[in-house]
Amino acid sequence: MPILPLPASCELHSGTFVLSRETGISTDPANQANAIHLQALLQPATGFALPISSAEPGPGFRGIRLGLAPERTDLGAEGYELEIDPAGIRIRAPHPAGVFYGIQSLRLLLPAEIEERRILSGLSWQVPCLSIRDVPRFPWRGFMLDEGRHFHGKSVILQILDVMALHKLNVFHWHLTEDQGWRIEIRRYPRLTQIGSHRPGTSRSMFARKHDNVPHSGFYTQNDIREIVAYAAARQILIVPEIEVPGHSLAALAAHPELSCTGGPFATATHFGIFPDIYCAGKEATFEFLQNVLDEILELFPSPWIHIGGDEAPKSRWKNCPDCQARIATEGLADEDALQAYMTNRVARYLEGRGRTVIGWNQILLPGLLDGAVAQYWVGGWKQVLRAIREDGRRVIMSSYLDTYLDHGYSLMPLSRAYRYEPVPAGLSVREQACILGLEFPLWGEWLPDRERLHYQAFPRLFALAETGWTPVERKNWPDFGQRVEDLLPRLDRLGIRYAPLSTAEPPRWKRIFGLFSITFPQTGRAPQA
Repeated sequence: MPILPLPASCELHSGTFVLSRETGISTDPANQANAIHLQALLQPATGFALPISSAEPGPGFRGIRLGLAPERTDLGAEGYELEIDPAGIRIRAPHPAGVFYGIQSLRLLLPAEIEERRILSGLSWQVPCLSIRDVPRFPWRGFMLDEGRHFHGKSVILQILDVMALHKLNVFHWHLTEDQGWRIEIRRYPRLTQIGSHRPGTSRSMFARKHDNVPHSGFYTQNDIREIVAYAAARQILIVPEIEVPGHSLAALAAHPELSCTGGPFATATHFGIFPDIYCAGKEATFEFLQNVLDEILELFPSPWIHIGGDEAPKSRWKNCPDCQARIATEGLADEDALQAYMTNRVARYLEGRGRTVIGWNQILLPGLLDGAVAQYWVGGWKQVLRAIREDGRRVIMSSYLDTYLDHGYSLMPLSRAYRYEPVPAGLSVREQACILGLEFPLWGEWLPDRERLHYQAFPRLFALAETGWTPVERKNWPDFGQRVEDLLPRLDRLGIRYAPLSTAEPPRWKRIFGLFSITFPQTGRAPQA
């Protein structure tokens, strides 16, 4: 079965269906966009301009039928049924998203040559006869890309979205602001990109203080953002933007030092780490700025979720800031940690008033945090996360550090480790398990100067995320997955993906043992026990 992620259930039958010039596409009105998408996928390599019809097909119709099945509530929001016999193909789902995913499974059943953008003559475009009933395990199957450190540009993002869609990943978490760069146009504050999107160089290593004197810059215009968001939506992918609050904000402070505790001056960071200068939580001007920025973000991103980071926010400047200390006294707060919770809640309530829900890394789990806020677990504080699930019903996205972070080398995080990551901790009740929205694999951009390195770090490990996020846990099988990944590589070649070779992605044991010693601060990345 060449489909990745593996379907929830599949039964193979004898025979094949052969795609030809006579094949038609029949669709109901709700799936017109899916029909056009399917037609566009098939035409370049086959040369077949398959006609699309909205009329009810006759009894002798031999083609591809797309249709809604609202009565199939058991398939949920994204599930589908795919039936193939020698007379035709039928894809049914309660919602258009499911029909889209059925099309992706059909695409993977066709020869890899279907991905060519030129007509290939002499090939037989056939697929095996089968019955698939498919439902995702988790509603959140996400990939996070950090472009604050390195900007990649629109064509790279569109290519990533295409591969995500093929493998039924449905959330693109876009990390757009950092100490090293502000990557999104905010029209009310042009200095954010005029100053904050540029740096004079990049450090040569994690601990170096000298940089390479090679300028780096780049940002997305609002028109770019609208195009990318629409492109993702057509592929059933939700883009969740991340605007860091209060830490990792040096690029913004370089443009607007008045939003800091000290007044600056500051420069966009050329090296990586945790910087003491963060947004001042004592100044009303800071909240006015953040609300104005978020107003433009909300116009660009229809996502019901907005990520505000919240991790690695040192409090040393707040401790010595008269404005922050006055805020602590006025609001009756216990300390600077409570001040961060106050700041997070103000932003969260503002977003809530606009119909959005805030997400933050698990460091936002401070006493008094707004009930609806979602935590993304990455490292540390697991007992705090567990308590939030059990006592508050807090929703959580799992991104455990050593098992999901794609910036790790393959000796530390081989493909097998990524595949075996289980995002639901043992010991949770059924109700508590429902608080786990799903999982996400982050790729931080410190060492991603170009598309080639990005692809190398992400692929093939991103396919492990796809299968864990979609396939029932009892259906997962590491040897079978490895074979399907190997079979997938010719398709990736045609899609222009510069993946890591399997010999690199799954290195010998001695290399993995050596990789364990490359971690400066060892910590467990397995899903913790409840």
